[in-house]
Amino acid sequence: MSSNKPVAVITGAARGIGKGCALELATAGYNLLINDRPDADSVAKLEMVQAECEKAGVEVACFNADVADLTLHSEMLDVAQKRWGRLDCLVNNAGISVKSRGDLLDMKPDSFDENLSVNTRAPFFLSQEFSRRLLAQKEPSDSHRSIIFISSINAVMLALNRGEYTMAKTAVSVAARLFALRLIKEGIGVYEVRPGLIKTDMTIPATAYYDELIAKGLVPQGRWGYPEDIASTVRAMAEGKLVYTCGVPVAVDGGLSMPHF
Repeated sequence: MSSNKPVAVITGAARGIGKGCALELATAGYNLLINDRPDADSVAKLEMVQAECEKAGVEVACFNADVADLTLHSEMLDVAQKRWGRLDCLVNNAGISVKSRGDLLDMKPDSFDENLSVNTRAPFFLSQEFSRRLLAQKEPSDSHRSIIFISSINAVMLALNRGEYTMAKTAVSVAARLFALRLIKEGIGVYEVRPGLIKTDMTIPATAYYDELIAKGLVPQGRWGYPEDIASTVRAMAEGKLVYTCGVPVAVDGGLSMPHF
């Protein structure tokens, strides 16, 4: 079937930033394919996100899979195309933190490999497959086509206690620019969002640490960020509001990454 609504694919949508993006794009009128891991907790949470998004009057399909498994990318995108007949937006949000924070000299190869696999390799090859499909389908006249990478301020700010995460997110930033340059002549917008300190499950272990630093002025805006802060930027990108840009990173961090006295 063919949908008159744009279709967005969002990875890591069961919680945090991904959930926020799903709710925002549902409000904007996008039919959604939402993805998260296949463990029982993520399956249950993704179904809850599905129900919340459907209240906005859109259709939502769930696809539980580890995005690091590249063999499942085609199957995931097939679900969206077979149901709605189109693809419009990919939000590369799925990501993991490090196995344990610590000295760079103590980093373990398995944590390094896992970070690069989930945070860099997966979004690169999913974007590759998504791009091919966008180019193969007839361009809808009623919707902007886009790929959005959720990176991190660690793409520009080094975190010695999370070296593998910093490297992975820096590579994602480069991937965003590469795809942006490759696809701009095709009318496809590619964007990068660099979240700062965002209140999610991933930041729970460091909440007390950053609460103290924020109170001392670490973040010029004086507060944590929230998933909806990221989601509003993602919506603007998906809707094509960043006119005449190419791979521009947008820091959504309350001024954290801005050099200042």
